[in-house]
Amino acid sequence: MKLSIINGPNLNLLGKREPNIYGNESFDVYLDFLKKKYSKINFDYFQSNIEGEIIDQIQKVGFTYDGILLNAAAFTHTSIGIADAIKSISTPVIEIHISNTFSREDFRHKSYISPVSKGLIVGFGFESYRLAVESFITNYK
Repeated sequence: MKLSIINGPNLNLLGKREPNIYGNESFDVYLDFLKKKYSKINFDYFQSNIEGEIIDQIQKVGFTYDGILLNAAAFTHTSIGIADAIKSISTPVIEIHISNTFSREDFRHKSYISPVSKGLIVGFGFESYRLAVESFITNYK
């Protein structure tokens, strides 16, 4: 199974950025955990602060991978372009958020990604990614 993890803006600062919301661990440390736990899965990881690069990555893997775990971060609430990219591909996408976006500012309650994704996992910290991996293992073999 090939899964692509795509993280959006400011997620390169995980472990440093707002630790009261996102914790003290970097995503690279968590990605190593995922790779060890799921050694039979081929993980691809991409992070960008640039919307167009995220769209390009979705298009790049969107016809050949078994699944995409997408944390579009702030672009979740603003990007029709990312939503259109998801609609254009055949690979299923699960939208992920580390924090519970519905317990935060009102503008974080609207997602352009959710309506075009297979599912949504929010509020479980980095474990949101693991839950998405388990979903792909169970539902998209």
